[in-house]
Amino acid sequence: MKKIFYSFLSAIFIFSSVSAQTDSCNLRISLLTASPGEELYSTFGHSALRVYDSASATDIIYNYGTFDFDDPQFYSKFVRGKLLYFVSVDDFKNFMYQYEYEKRGITEQVLNLSCAEKEKLFKALIENAKEENKYYKYDFVYDNCTTRLRDIVAANSNDSLITKNIRPYNGVTFRNLIHEYLDKGHQYWSKFGIDLLLGTPLDKKISNQEAMFLPDYLLKAFDNTTTGSNKLVNKKITLLEPAIELSKNRLFTPIIIFCFLFLLVMAGSFSNNNFIKQLLITVDFLFFFLTGMAGILLLFMWFGTEHLTTKQNFNLAWAFPLNAVMAFFVHKKSRWVKNYFRFIFLLTFLLLLSWFFLPQQLNIAALPLAGIILARSWLISKRKMYGRQAGNY
Repeated sequence: MKKIFYSFLSAIFIFSSVSAQTDSCNLRISLLTASPGEELYSTFGHSALRVYDSASATDIIYNYGTFDFDDPQFYSKFVRGKLLYFVSVDDFKNFMYQYEYEKRGITEQVLNLSCAEKEKLFKALIENAKEENKYYKYDFVYDNCTTRLRDIVAANSNDSLITKNIRPYNGVTFRNLIHEYLDKGHQYWSKFGIDLLLGTPLDKKISNQEAMFLPDYLLKAFDNTTTGSNKLVNKKITLLEPAIELSKNRLFTPIIIFCFLFLLVMAGSFSNNNFIKQLLITVDFLFFFLTGMAGILLLFMWFGTEHLTTKQNFNLAWAFPLNAVMAFFVHKKSRWVKNYFRFIFLLTFLLLLSWFFLPQQLNIAALPLAGIILARSWLISKRKMYGRQAGNY
């Protein structure tokens, strides 16, 4: 009996010694994932790394999603894709207070790293946070506050990280995953705007690694990752429960508003009332001018900015840039005006035929807008010219 007792004590001692060696660096590093908020910038949630040092009693957050909103060139840099994000260091209590105030949830995943790996990762975070290293050019899908955490954890692990498939289905695209959050948050106008501005690069079929550009998917990835023979996460804790109630106003969505506009324009197009005919000339001007200006914006985002996801945009087929100029001649009955709108009719007709086969997923709310362009361009091209002779138009 004594031998069993002493063997038991010896086992406890050996286990305690091993544990003490494993935790001798006194560091605990965790991935924190915040749930989505009400505003567009918070719709996709957020990620940060927490480093707790029991020896120095410090509890620090490393946040790669910080930018200088007070920069006088903030909007200009943001639009042109030149806005620099940076690593900020904050106290854990301040971080928690912010998300508690916003009624957003926080999940903590304690990383199962060796003492050497934790020290290595901590040093890398400190190095990244230095003034000369902390800035980086933000990219929404390829280089953001979440992908940076994915990469720094992988780079400072002694073993390769192996992650099971976290994608909801094969062939999922960046746009599919973004839609998932926008639909859940009832951000239908934001969804329309994103689908308008972002081109075919967003429709790329993504890898398991690329799916981790969103905070929730990085959380899922860490839950399904092994390093060596161990799981990457050894403990998962809910620090805050989400208490936010997202708006559910579905009455004034883009598809409803644009369908209503389509019906009004169609009804007016077949009216014989002179007042309505004159009103339609103004409607034509405004509609073609606005779609043309939208097209100019899309061209600028394609060729005039450094954003990778605003290239190769098929929305230009209905938001045709020259419409902004031709809107000023929409009341003319000249042959060249009629020929231009015949071209717009043909372009829109081809777009509608290929709508669901394009390499880019266009927003369904743009369909009634394309319908208006199709109908009005056809009717404008069929107006009678001034006079009966070719020389009189």
